[in-house]
Amino acid sequence: MHRVGSTGNTNNSSRLRKEKRLTYVLSDSDDTKHCAGINGLATLKSSVSNGPDYLFTGSRDGTLKRWALAEDAATCSATFESHVDWVNDAVIVGDRTLVSCSSDATLKTWDALSDGACTKTLSQHSDYVTCLAAAEKNSNIVASGGLGGEVFIWNLEASITPISKFHEVMDDDCSNGVNGSGNSLIMTGLHTISSNNNLSSPTSHCQGYIPIAAKGHKESVYALAMNEGGTLLVSGGTEKVVRVWDPRSGSKTMKLRGHTDNIRALLLDSTGRFCLSGSSDSMIRLWDLGQQRCVHSYAVHTDSVWALATSPSFSHVYSGGRDLSLYLTDLQTRESLLLCTGEDPILQLALHDDSIWVASTNSSVHRWPAEGHYPQKIFQKGNSFLAGNLSFSRARVSLEGSSPAPVYKKPTLTIAGTPGIVQHEVLNNRRHVLTKDTAGSVKLWEITRGVVIKDYGKVSFDEIKEELFEMVSIPAWFTVDTRLGSLSIHMDTPQCFSAEMYSADLNIANKPEDDKVNLARETLKGLLAHWLVRRKQRVGSQANGEIVVPGKESSTRSLIHSRIEVDCSTENDAKVYPPFEFSFVSPPSIITEGTRGGPWRKKITDLDGTENEKDFPSWCLDCVLNNRMPARENTKCSFFLQPFEGSTVQIHTQGKLSAPRILRIHKVINYVIEKLVLDKPLDSSNTEGSFTAGSALGDGSFRSGLRSWPKLKPSIEILCNNQMLSPEMSLATVRAYIWKKTDDLILNYRVVQGR
Repeated sequence: MHRVGSTGNTNNSSRLRKEKRLTYVLSDSDDTKHCAGINGLATLKSSVSNGPDYLFTGSRDGTLKRWALAEDAATCSATFESHVDWVNDAVIVGDRTLVSCSSDATLKTWDALSDGACTKTLSQHSDYVTCLAAAEKNSNIVASGGLGGEVFIWNLEASITPISKFHEVMDDDCSNGVNGSGNSLIMTGLHTISSNNNLSSPTSHCQGYIPIAAKGHKESVYALAMNEGGTLLVSGGTEKVVRVWDPRSGSKTMKLRGHTDNIRALLLDSTGRFCLSGSSDSMIRLWDLGQQRCVHSYAVHTDSVWALATSPSFSHVYSGGRDLSLYLTDLQTRESLLLCTGEDPILQLALHDDSIWVASTNSSVHRWPAEGHYPQKIFQKGNSFLAGNLSFSRARVSLEGSSPAPVYKKPTLTIAGTPGIVQHEVLNNRRHVLTKDTAGSVKLWEITRGVVIKDYGKVSFDEIKEELFEMVSIPAWFTVDTRLGSLSIHMDTPQCFSAEMYSADLNIANKPEDDKVNLARETLKGLLAHWLVRRKQRVGSQANGEIVVPGKESSTRSLIHSRIEVDCSTENDAKVYPPFEFSFVSPPSIITEGTRGGPWRKKITDLDGTENEKDFPSWCLDCVLNNRMPARENTKCSFFLQPFEGSTVQIHTQGKLSAPRILRIHKVINYVIEKLVLDKPLDSSNTEGSFTAGSALGDGSFRSGLRSWPKLKPSIEILCNNQMLSPEMSLATVRAYIWKKTDDLILNYRVVQGR
């Protein structure tokens, strides 16, 4: 588990922002496929005759998927989307409850057989939640562990309010709740569980529920396991010890030492007597909890052990890890077999009948033969070896080149994923992003429409980047990361409103070419177009034409009015221009930090107008509903306009000039022509046209009043640092690429005769 900046973890966020962030995630692939590694696997047997069994996958792309299993096929029948960061684990609780945990510091519950709607969000962890454990015969209990060193035991039946409703019943004062570590505590509508595991009445103030805390870990927790009855819990992590707990009270019962590195996987037998552990020290250990000691050590792997699964009788263990290999080991005889090898480190295993599902850092999942009901049958194929009891014994064998041959060469079934994005470059036009995925394919994205506009195939990323280079300067109005295997576009106020372009440059028809278009504003309108339509259908427009953001007090609205500016250059409507129309075939997903319910993620086509508007950033709603944007800075560029050295012409100006940063040089040329005074006029008979010099250049300064040059009109060139400028350059581009200084820009002009 690599510590990487999270898209959604607001509890320990290093970004100290007064305003919430809005993120949208792009995808050009089939929504039925994952685009990042698979961290979690869970299986569910069919409850009806002739019905399919199901496999659930939780991915680093932030989603879970349900697969209907057949003998030779697996069909995606639902996508579970609400987490805003990696899904790190998933378990089935009871008959049909799916529980997942994520690096967004939350647990979420789902109806496993539904269309993918989240039923509950549990937020108590202060950092990434890395692992889960469930009691097979107790459908109420789930344990969770995370990087904060916390282990919590949850009673799922204590819930009294579904996630879609609890916003409405919670007191506003609850949002100020703080947990013991000083981080914001997002309360969920659950009953409290006392230390003796009895349900008590919900608290009257915040409808809050505090799970049982198993306190003792001082460092990160990576692995949990629970026995069938939910009476025993084991945990392990970076402290290299196995801790044993009573989950009914959260009390410690013992601590087992033996591993020399992080513990990454744990299993308990049904009775809770025996425990298996896998570690980054490459060892598998079998513990007798009754004797409180390690009874066997198995040196099978040559690198970290990250995943374990056992046969139903707990007689054999399947293990995988960083060495890309899946082994089967007889716990009694110590006989081992290499079942298969892959191309990626193994992250998770799930036994299903006589097969085993293997998940890795790749976005695909593979099914291999396992003979789960009679593992000894595989040993009859031969080529087994005796597992040593010291880690260096396997490492030595590997170095000697005598590694065993795998029993199986190909999986019996593969659920294919799509390549995830691993490299990106934001181009200078601030609308296109170049990406490279794990398969080596290079693509060009238009992020204001969320589509791939060109697929270059497997070519050099750097060569394409150089080919697409443009000498243009537009403010950085968004940031990008590819942590989820796809493009996540982050928008923060007020920075996101800093970029503007002329409508002519965006090829917007039926709009004056000099109209300025704010890229963030139009992108937000495109993202929320479906939501705006559904919202209007539900609540309608207000009589005075202004739609007020629900929940805003009048004093708050007055404060907002004092800090924003109304964009009068465009109509206050929901019209979406073509350069900002998002695809409904592969629609992006919106991620917002939410309020008391925590962060959430949803496709823009799934927004139905019933969402709590307090979950959206207020600046975002103020923009799309009321056509208002925060006051922006540095939208102007100051410069001096001076004759080129040796030139005999001059114009009347009032010192320093100011113009929009996006102003083109051809506008400056028009300004010079308008203000031009020649020592010897080219046509002395033309005495018309006196011009008043001004100190500000605007977009409309040159539409009238130009001097009439009946015989010869001068041709003007604008220079900077002795370099002639293209008429299509903007002032911002000249400053960034030609002037390259922090002080005021100096432009020179000269007349070229003969036109």
